[in-house]
Amino acid sequence: MHARGPRLPRATVRRQQARPKGRSSPVTSLGIIGSGNIGGAVARLAVNAGIDVVLSNSRGPETLRHLTDRLGPRARAATPAQAAAAGDWTLIAVPFSAAPHLPADALVGKTVIDANNYYRLRDGVITELETGSLTAGELFQRYVPGGRTVKAFNTIYFEHPLPRPFRRVPRPQRAPHCRRR
Repeated sequence: MHARGPRLPRATVRRQQARPKGRSSPVTSLGIIGSGNIGGAVARLAVNAGIDVVLSNSRGPETLRHLTDRLGPRARAATPAQAAAAGDWTLIAVPFSAAPHLPADALVGKTVIDANNYYRLRDGVITELETGSLTAGELFQRYVPGGRTVKAFNTIYFEHPLPRPFRRVPRPQRAPHCRRR
């Protein structure tokens, strides 16, 4: 027994210190604005993890029926503003040029996952990014001023986060650095 009470293992102490204050509940719903390759892949992972997803795109909820049917009862379609309002967190997976049109009011106080990349040929010339006066993350934060932005999923190929049950990672047979057990 330590003078201040029982000693806890270091891992337990670190875990307790790492928990954010004031947020004890886990993410139970994810709003997704942009239901293309990245948005669809993250939606599938979230549903498989037991998280409800609300998907949206620029063409309207009725165009997402095929995707929501495939994902099952944890997925539903909505408008971008409804998806932003419904999610504990919101993933933004749209072309960078669409960022100024995001429902910023619905994202106030939310964690916003920014999966954008600026591509000049697709998004047009954005002077602040071309001159280097702002980074893409800084400019994105201006479009959602009340949200807490996190940059994620923007450097991976959309199929990489998905489990591939039939694809096996090649492993060397009897490699010299491996011991036989």
